[in-house]
Amino acid sequence: MINKDASDQLSRRAWLGKVSVPALTVAGAAMISAKIPGVEPGKSNVYNVMDYGAKGDGKTLDTLAIQAAIDACNVAKGGTVLLPTGVFLSGTLQLKSDVTFHLSAGGRLLGSPKREDYTAGKGVPSGNGNIVFLYAVNAERLSIEGKGTVDGNGLAFYTGKGDNTGPGQNGVGGNFDRPHLFIFHQCTELRLHDVFLQASAYHCIRLLQCKQVYIDGVRIYNRVNKNNDGFHFSSCQYVHITNCDVQCQDDACALFGSNRFVTITNCSFSTRWSIFRFGGGDSQNIAISNCLIYDTYGCPIKISSGRANIENFSFSNIIMKNVTGPIGIGFSGVSSNKNPDNNQPTTKSYIRNISFNGIRASVIALPVPHPDIHFDLHTWEGEKNSCITLNAMGDHYLENISFTDVHVKYAGGGTVAQAGKRDVPKVAAEYFGVWDTAPGGPPAYGLYARNVKGLTLQNVRFEFAAEDARPAVVLDNVQDAAINGLSVQGSMSAESLLRVVNSKDLLFTAVRVLTPCQALLSLEGTSNEGITIDGGDLRKAKKQAIYRAGANLKSLKIRA
Repeated sequence: MINKDASDQLSRRAWLGKVSVPALTVAGAAMISAKIPGVEPGKSNVYNVMDYGAKGDGKTLDTLAIQAAIDACNVAKGGTVLLPTGVFLSGTLQLKSDVTFHLSAGGRLLGSPKREDYTAGKGVPSGNGNIVFLYAVNAERLSIEGKGTVDGNGLAFYTGKGDNTGPGQNGVGGNFDRPHLFIFHQCTELRLHDVFLQASAYHCIRLLQCKQVYIDGVRIYNRVNKNNDGFHFSSCQYVHITNCDVQCQDDACALFGSNRFVTITNCSFSTRWSIFRFGGGDSQNIAISNCLIYDTYGCPIKISSGRANIENFSFSNIIMKNVTGPIGIGFSGVSSNKNPDNNQPTTKSYIRNISFNGIRASVIALPVPHPDIHFDLHTWEGEKNSCITLNAMGDHYLENISFTDVHVKYAGGGTVAQAGKRDVPKVAAEYFGVWDTAPGGPPAYGLYARNVKGLTLQNVRFEFAAEDARPAVVLDNVQDAAINGLSVQGSMSAESLLRVVNSKDLLFTAVRVLTPCQALLSLEGTSNEGITIDGGDLRKAKKQAIYRAGANLKSLKIRA
């Protein structure tokens, strides 16, 4: 005979143990699913990893249990894989279609410190690292969400080596054998919401040929290893990033290949290297707005291309605090592939239609080590006293580049030797690479532009904190420029405030000389034509113009 009193007195602890640990009952699933967005209340479509054998004690390897929950959710054509409170140690996991991977606020997915617990992603193209923590290939309707944490345990893979001999690696190569945190390849309708991602051994989020990507409220802290990127995109379309906070060591938001229809807004970024970095490929229709950039020492906005078809980029409402750079575009128009048998496209490459609106920046003289990066990084000669650089070469031009409502305060300190640099290398490299030849640094403190057609400056202001012996602006082989409302700080130690070299059809209106200078303009070269300075406040220029290297007086008109 059953003792009714004893059965009624089943303890709460025992009841919870029966429900949540050995097996998730239908009632328990309904209780959880009712609290998770997108899960149908009352339906058992929650796959708690604990029910598949996960321990969550931070010691037991839970890879198989977590993968079993993911697989079951995928087979059932959709649901939520729940990572509850606890520390779940794991190796490589494959995420799949119709799965929402939910990390509860107290849940932490921790990467195993052991190399043998990781594999390469099945179907992930070569050249994307040997191994990976979480990945998905050809997945649809995949989401990662919740207030929990994915921790790559990247310090366990720190060797002091980088992946190549390029900038940031101190010339030490060869360390591919460490996992990216995420790789997504050819995924469609991918969503990441609210999760905290930290300590990846390699890049944090790597997206390859994905479409319809929505990333909102994600926080990334990635500073335990070299090559610690934040977001890294290759040939993706319809990507939208908003409300994210990224602190990393390498590129915060690299967009390589042919990325199209990308928006990035309402985010904050900090890194040793670049924030928005673009390479070659066919990248078009990208809008970046309302972003805060701070303590960034590798040029916040950087485009460096050989062959490329890049157009329709907009950068607006951006604040930069303590940066170097701050904007660099390099364009050679020639493929970096030196194989003579390589078939080169016959169409001419281009970079055009790029606008910078509402930019406020403070630029420091040299990079400053981040106190939370535990290894040293090389400082390059070309990083000294940096400026905005528009650097095309040969018969290739940057076209239709505009700066509107831009105010940059530079550290200053530029030297006469830097100002004297006129033989600028014809290379499209890292933003500082063109300036690495001693004395390191560019010949202008505000803007250097070479081979630009269609340059617009409207309400642009350049200032410096310490005396600077360089001109504010150098225009070399610039054609068709409209410069209105340019306000620039001058220096009596500089030869001139502006330098124009072999350029034509330039109209300066309403120029303001903010502090005394030796000369307003240095005109250089025999190919200048149609240079007009019309109106403005030029009183503080000791003389209007000086002529060098065969410059013709008839090519310049000045009306004070």
